[in-house]
Amino acid sequence: MAGASGEAEASQGPLSPVLRISQLDAFELDAALEQLVWAQFSRCFQHLRPGLLTPGEPELRALLQLLIWSFTVYSNSATVGQTLLHIRYRSTLVPGPHPGPMSRQQKLWYALLTVGGRWVRERLPTLLLGHAPDLGMQRARGALAIVGGMTKASGLLNFLLFLRSGTFPTLTERLLGVEPVHSQPQGPRHLNFSYMNRELLWHGFAEFLIFLLPLVSASRLRAAAATLFAIPAAAGRGRDVGGATECAVCREWPTMPHSIGCGHVFCYYCVKSHTIRDVFFTCPKCGAEVATLEPVKLQIELTEMHPNYE
Repeated sequence: MAGASGEAEASQGPLSPVLRISQLDAFELDAALEQLVWAQFSRCFQHLRPGLLTPGEPELRALLQLLIWSFTVYSNSATVGQTLLHIRYRSTLVPGPHPGPMSRQQKLWYALLTVGGRWVRERLPTLLLGHAPDLGMQRARGALAIVGGMTKASGLLNFLLFLRSGTFPTLTERLLGVEPVHSQPQGPRHLNFSYMNRELLWHGFAEFLIFLLPLVSASRLRAAAATLFAIPAAAGRGRDVGGATECAVCREWPTMPHSIGCGHVFCYYCVKSHTIRDVFFTCPKCGAEVATLEPVKLQIELTEMHPNYE
């Protein structure tokens, strides 16, 4: 079967290299699948004692990852994300224009370096914290920190090489000599550039709005619009706020009514919270800035509150 698959690959001709973005997308899909599996597994224990899985969480995660590895990399030489993107692992240790399939040893080492390495990173700090802080333990922690730093530096260097060459996105793949290739011949890609330009334009506009909106004061915009379209007759009330019957912010009956120096009244909590949030708070109705925060007494006419009053 292996010889037949090799002849089939040779008959197809050299496969086009896998795009960098496709390789990175495969990792994102794998991480999403692992998170989904762990969430479903944790939900099985949601009605039991809280924190039941916490002591053995690294071991349980490792077992689930080994289960996923056995059905993906070990059986098909491809992760779930790679399968969705029609990518498979091939060994580069076999000379020739057509890389050979992953060997059994490479698959086992892949599980050891990925699943085992992640378990060591999650469990080893807990094991070291459980011992007395003697000289030997301090040296072990220092050596662990050095090894971790060298591993991160090597991973960063490998990623920079990946951006340059487009092969071996992870240090594990480079050490094992495996790289992703297309599992089937790729046809030409027909790009609709007008669609791409429109998508890029909307994407840039959305990022601009996400950056700009937190800097815009909605209350100041409402106040400016109210001032622009205000009726001139309504502006003649001046500082007489005794007859006001609603808060300029919440539009309800003012609780502990206060004035900021204009002809409108505010609930104390409304105006206080807004001035704390925005030091340049202005009246939403007339746009007046906060001059003084003073309590006012509402002059309630009985004929307004009780129409049947005589």
